[in-house]
Amino acid sequence: MRKKRTSTRKKTRHNSSKKKWIQKSIKRPGRVERYLLRTYGRKALNKDGTISMVYLNKAIEDVKADPRKNRKHLLNALYEARRLKRMKRRK
Repeated sequence: MRKKRTSTRKKTRHNSSKKKWIQKSIKRPGRVERYLLRTYGRKALNKDGTISMVYLNKAIEDVKADPRKNRKHLLNALYEARRLKRMKRRK
């Protein structure tokens, strides 16, 4: 008789960790929106309240251009917002 193969992967309950990976990746919800409102005002948001890609890209360039300020975490949050916005657009 053959032995059954056992999986070395850890089984997760209900795959909840796979379903909510985006929520776990966002450390401070609303941070990017607050930064854009503070920097550019209401014009940084679309009429439906979502973030405008033009101002998101402009904010990334502004944060990268200032070498005096070490704002890695804000830059990572802006990159993640752009990535998630692109993911939403692809569907």
